[in-house]
Amino acid sequence: MSKSLGKIYEDHHQASRDRGFSIFAEERGNLLKKNIGKGKNVMDIGCRDGALAKYFFQENNVLGVDIDGSALNRAKESLGIETIIADLNGDWHELGERKFDVIVAGEVLEHLYFPEKVLEKVSSHLNNKGIFLGSVPNAFSLKNRIRYLFAKKENTPLGDPTHINHFSYKELKNLLQKYFSEVEIIGLGRFKFLSKLMPGWFAFSLFFKAK
Repeated sequence: MSKSLGKIYEDHHQASRDRGFSIFAEERGNLLKKNIGKGKNVMDIGCRDGALAKYFFQENNVLGVDIDGSALNRAKESLGIETIIADLNGDWHELGERKFDVIVAGEVLEHLYFPEKVLEKVSSHLNNKGIFLGSVPNAFSLKNRIRYLFAKKENTPLGDPTHINHFSYKELKNLLQKYFSEVEIIGLGRFKFLSKLMPGWFAFSLFFKAK
């Protein structure tokens, strides 16, 4: 399963993702850098080629985890970070008992079969005061809902065949609150004011911080 899934993602990334590409990379990357700080042990799950890790790897100890071994090799070569090939849907035995100050999941939860089970693993690998940072596409923004109304999935999260789960603002918050006592969600997108004021309706991506 993991080998075939790894090949699926390797082909998908090569076909539809330029090297170093990431949605709203600078905005998300700077938010991650700000919230992580310095001197932290960080695990970046779904690291791919380090498109986001490049914003926070300096002055931090970063472990990149992904099922796409080719992309991980590029992250290791370009950033010099430690990497582990693993299927996040699995049991995470590759990590042993390791704990982290921060775990990052940038546009990852929507790719997982059972996000709730993955959050359980995330919480078990965080230190007592650890934080979980990341983002998901806002599948049910007003713009996407209008497209769905006309049975169009192009240019929506439904258009990506590797997206298994689709989150609304409320669903994401409820999921995170099952494992974390403090949850903050920020809306990101081209309509910056509206994205922050009403993220559920206007945000393109939902950036979260949970601890």
